[in-house]
Amino acid sequence: MSKVEDRLAELGITLPQPVAPVANYVPFVRSGDLVHISGQVSIDASGGIRGTVGQDVDAETAKRAARLCGINLIAQMKAACEGDLDRVVRVVKLGGFVQAGPDFFEIPQVVNGCSDLMVEVFGDAGRHARSAVGVYRLPLNFAVEVDAVVQLS
Repeated sequence: MSKVEDRLAELGITLPQPVAPVANYVPFVRSGDLVHISGQVSIDASGGIRGTVGQDVDAETAKRAARLCGINLIAQMKAACEGDLDRVVRVVKLGGFVQAGPDFFEIPQVVNGCSDLMVEVFGDAGRHARSAVGVYRLPLNFAVEVDAVVQLS
């Protein structure tokens, strides 16, 4: 097993099958050594975390939703590098989107759920640039969506 797979096991994380696109796009595009991964929503086997943060979803639940997005991003990374997550050289950038109510402003703290996971799994290679944006609506009413740019060997 790879070092990254060992780390995932230590964290108790089992990667899901990568989520198929729900519209006219592909899950990731590789250009040179960079992979651009399409936005991954806060879905899991139980249906995921949906709703508006600050109204239907509290901040802690939203942070867990961002972590789910991170798990789904790692599943896509694994597909992009033919199953060998040790080929991830660097998580370059994350773009985090939170479906936020009008009085919810802790957007960066929510997206930390994904950012923290990247560092837990990839160590210093998981430290990244980032955007954290509050939006009016996300696809299928999911609470959080995160996309990524990752460097592979």
